[in-house]
Amino acid sequence: MPATRTPTSRRAALAATGAAAAGLLAACSDGTSPQADRGAAERVRAARAEAALRLRTSAASAALRDRYEAVALRHPAVRDRLAPLREEAAQHATALGGGRPQQTSPPPAPVPDSPSEALRELAATARRVSDAHTAALAGAPPELARLLASVAAAGAVHAYLLTRREGGG
Repeated sequence: MPATRTPTSRRAALAATGAAAAGLLAACSDGTSPQADRGAAERVRAARAEAALRLRTSAASAALRDRYEAVALRHPAVRDRLAPLREEAAQHATALGGGRPQQTSPPPAPVPDSPSEALRELAATARRVSDAHTAALAGAPPELARLLASVAAAGAVHAYLLTRREGGG
C-alpha cells in the first residue's frame, strides 16, 4: 500500500520556513542589539568619567595632605594642631581614590616663614580644594557626589579651624 501524504498548507510551510530562518539568524548573530551596544558603550564612558573625576579629586586631597605635612615640618609648634586635619585629608584622598591611597604628589611650594602666614595660606588651600570638590558634584554619579559633598564640607571646616585663633572663637 502506497504511503499517503498529508497535504501541507501554504501557511504551515511559510511558518516553518520563517521559523527556520529566524533560528539561523539567531545562531549567526552575537545576540546583542544596537541598543544594548549603545548602553554598554555609555556605561564604559560613565565609568571612565567617574575614574577620571576620582583621580582628580583624590589628587587634590592628597596635595592638601602633603601641604599639611609641609607646614607641620616647617613649623613644629603647629604640628599637633594640624595632625588631625592632615589625617582627615589623607582619608579623603583614599576614599575619593576608590580605597587606594594616593601617592605623594610633587613637592609643595615653599612654606611661609611665619606660622600665622603659613596657616592662612593653608586655609586658603583648604578652601580651594573644598571649592573644587563642590564644583565636581555636577558631573559625579550619586554615590560619588555624596562623598564629594561630605569632603567639601569637611574642607570648609578645615579652613575655619585654620583661621580661628587658638583658645578663641
